[in-house]
Amino acid sequence: HEVLFFCPDYSALETVYPNWRDYTGNILPGVIIINLHSTPFLDLDFERNVSIKSYQTLLRELEKFKPDIVHVDEPERLFFGFFRRTGIDYARKAKIPCVCFFRTNFLEYADDYIPLPPAGIAAVRYVFKKIFLWIYNAYDLTMFTSPITYEKNVKMGVKNAVYANLLGFDSDKFSPSFREEGFFAKNYGLPEADKGVKLIFLSRLTPDKGWGFGLKAFARVKEIVNLENVAILVVGDGPMFGEIKEGLKALNLKVYLLGRVAPDRVPALLANSDIHVTNSEKENRGLTVIEAFASGIPVIAPRAGGVVENIEDGVNGFLYVPQDIEDLARKLKLLIESSKLREEMGRKGLECVGKYDWEESVSNLVAIWKERVRRS
Repeated sequence: HEVLFFCPDYSALETVYPNWRDYTGNILPGVIIINLHSTPFLDLDFERNVSIKSYQTLLRELEKFKPDIVHVDEPERLFFGFFRRTGIDYARKAKIPCVCFFRTNFLEYADDYIPLPPAGIAAVRYVFKKIFLWIYNAYDLTMFTSPITYEKNVKMGVKNAVYANLLGFDSDKFSPSFREEGFFAKNYGLPEADKGVKLIFLSRLTPDKGWGFGLKAFARVKEIVNLENVAILVVGDGPMFGEIKEGLKALNLKVYLLGRVAPDRVPALLANSDIHVTNSEKENRGLTVIEAFASGIPVIAPRAGGVVENIEDGVNGFLYVPQDIEDLARKLKLLIESSKLREEMGRKGLECVGKYDWEESVSNLVAIWKERVRRS
């Protein structure tokens, strides 16, 4: 196979991704990556989207490459960069299939980013729903890797939806064996964080990740759970950084905000933590949940979105009732107070990650491509 891969230019994030140039150009036999001029997305500098300036570059490179099929990730996101249904015009002109992949539940972000009363939010969501359906239904296929998200979008009106196991991760990069004594003292200068139970939050510090609920919840959790020997590790960056920092520290908790860390440091952070906590109710599938399992630690998450397909409640983690602070506190208490339960759930989580191996996921994706090319 030969692959031409377009992605946003990450030169603006060189401090976070110092080796980003290693992933541009002819990086592997038959694989060429082209970086397109990018701008911040959702007002987050570290989230990039393509810009209209690069659209002609896209067309020019497609004409040179002459693909047999075009695959588009997050076409609604690209629409707000190119102001076009990306790939459609070229594919129709070239008479080749054009498929897309649904990655993010953007429609559900309206409550988090648009400061309007409920009636206004409903109107905005209605308009965007029409736009999204117009975008997705233009493609030959829209692929989903979550059965829950697939069913929800079919009911909404996506007519070309296909579900397949396409979720994969670098399983060889995550392992409980990365755990070491005094890890946070050695690597982050935080000897206090090595003491007691470590809760790790790993996400963007943005409203859609459930931080509003999380801050309210910890005020109550503190009353129910003894957090004296608990370290709260927050890994990530975003506009809520200051609010989260002040909110948690006002509760006199042992909080360590590590900011945005390089991806290659995440496996060791997870392996040296004890519980991964997420408050996000809008995940399509939740990759950090899989990464936590591969690191041998249990996960606590709301019973909402695609994460429920990964977490078996009471087996490899806990699912709490969304927005129910008491339920979250009860389940967090169980895990904090029982190292035996954490270890058992960690083992169960480790057992379930094999099906998310990249080889199987990529094979499934290539099979879909081949079938569309065959039928075209």
